[in-house]
Amino acid sequence: MKISAHPKQKIQFSILLVLLSVFFYFIHFAVFRDFHHIMLYLVGDIAFLPIDVLIVIVIIERILTSREKRQMLQKLNMVIGAFFSEVGSELLKFFNEADVHSGQIAKHLIVDQQWSPEHFTKVEKAIEGHQFKFDMESVDIEKLKDFLAKRRAFLLRLLENPNLLEHEQFTEVLWAVFHLSEELSHREDVHHLPKADLEHLAGDISRVARLLVREWVAHMEHLKKDYPYLFSLAVRTNPFNPNASVVLS
Repeated sequence: MKISAHPKQKIQFSILLVLLSVFFYFIHFAVFRDFHHIMLYLVGDIAFLPIDVLIVIVIIERILTSREKRQMLQKLNMVIGAFFSEVGSELLKFFNEADVHSGQIAKHLIVDQQWSPEHFTKVEKAIEGHQFKFDMESVDIEKLKDFLAKRRAFLLRLLENPNLLEHEQFTEVLWAVFHLSEELSHREDVHHLPKADLEHLAGDISRVARLLVREWVAHMEHLKKDYPYLFSLAVRTNPFNPNASVVLS
């Protein structure tokens, strides 16, 4: 039975249920004339109500909420996969080529089928300790600006997804990428920027690189655990592996 959300109708429905209960108790008394039996079971039922509330509201609700959260996270991981297909992987290639210290971190990111959860945890710690540094004189800022400008609509659609609030780490990545896109879009001529401005952009790029690499590793771990066939493709298109090839040999 579908109950209206209107408060007045809820009250009316509640009163109806109480009256039905009184009616059936009256029928019971009229037939059996055993008031003691009615009170015995009435008090017993009332005594069980707190446990009933505990089971229904606390335990079952928690189970349902946990299930809904898992389903939502699965959908979010699909969104994250789309992000890396459209934006993230290309940015990782760009940053890996431009990072002065790329050799120090790239060697830790050659993911394969043998990686264990402990291996992923170890790599995450290595990322936190890595110093992302970019020589802005050699960074192709124009290429980066054009790339992000073409993906602006896609990034905006992702930011409009309210479910992303459930994934703070990925939301942080999106905001960092979008901020970098905004910074570059407001500079008409990126070829003659003063040193102070280049240092500012280098800081923005470093922030994006750190967050993006961290999220990529987490996404790879998720794929390895839940989607082996997608993980296989991700390994064969690893932006940190110069020998990676999508073609199996």
